[in-house]
Order: sequence, then C-alpha cells, then structure tokens
Amino acid sequence: MIATRSELPARDRDLLQRALRAAQRSYDGGGVPIGAVLAEGAEVVAEGHNRRIQDGDPIAHGEMDCLRRAGRRQRYDTLTLYTTLSPCMMCAGAIVQFGIRRVVVGEDRNFAGQIEFLRDRGVEVVLADHAGCYELMRRFIDEHPDLWDEDIAGNDHV
Repeated sequence: MIATRSELPARDRDLLQRALRAAQRSYDGGGVPIGAVLAEGAEVVAEGHNRRIQDGDPIAHGEMDCLRRAGRRQRYDTLTLYTTLSPCMMCAGAIVQFGIRRVVVGEDRNFAGQIEFLRDRGVEVVLADHAGCYELMRRFIDEHPDLWDEDIAGNDHV
C-alpha cells in the first residue's frame, strides 16, 4: 500500500513525524538520519535512530536501535514499527524474526530496501512517501556519499 502523507491516519502521521525527529537528531549528531519508533496503538514503546557513526557499531541501524531500546517483550505482533527509510535486509529480517506485523515506511526513493521481502512474509507495509523523510536522507547522501556507501556496503539497490 502506498499512501500519501495526507492519506495516513493521524496516529500514523504523528508517529512517523516522531521518527523523523529522531532521524534529525542523528543527522545533527553527525550520523545517518534514519529514525524509528515502535508503538502499540498510540503508545510509544521505544524510539531510536541510526547510531552507526556515533557508536562505531555497524549493526546500530535506526530500527535495530529502536528494538534494543524496546527491550525484551513476550510478543511484538501487536506493535507497529515506524521508520523513515525502507528497511535494509538486516532490519527487515529482525522485523520478521520478532513477528512485527505492521511497518510504516517514510520513503523508499533514496533506498528501495526490502519492502517486498516484508510483504512476502505477511507484514503489512504502508509506504508514506513522506517529503521530509526523503529530503533529510537526500541531503545526507549528497553531503556524505562515502558514509552512505559505507552504511549500505555499496548496495544501494537492495
């Protein structure tokens, strides 16, 4: 499902905006601007952002940081993950592994990611095509192509 920003329910718009604020914090701290929020309904369970550069941790993607901050839970299938950029294979695998059933993606134009992989495994993916998510990521890629290449290991097509 592709939804324009105005077509998203208010709760999805608000939580995606919160993920974008997390992405902005990463960018302001010299990192890759990808933010994520994990919520149960309107209640935020955790929030995170890409910390690869800040922490020197190649696995600290925005979605992974968010999941770490959520801590242990018995179940994840009632949660929605909001992420500013289409998840990579590692993050998509974690979404499937934990049984998250719904993901709202800010944009997939800067990085196509693994939306079809998720959908093929029964995850409902809502693509918001959010201009703010796109513009912040595009600015980072233009300013730091070397860091972006490092983040995606040269695989900008996956």
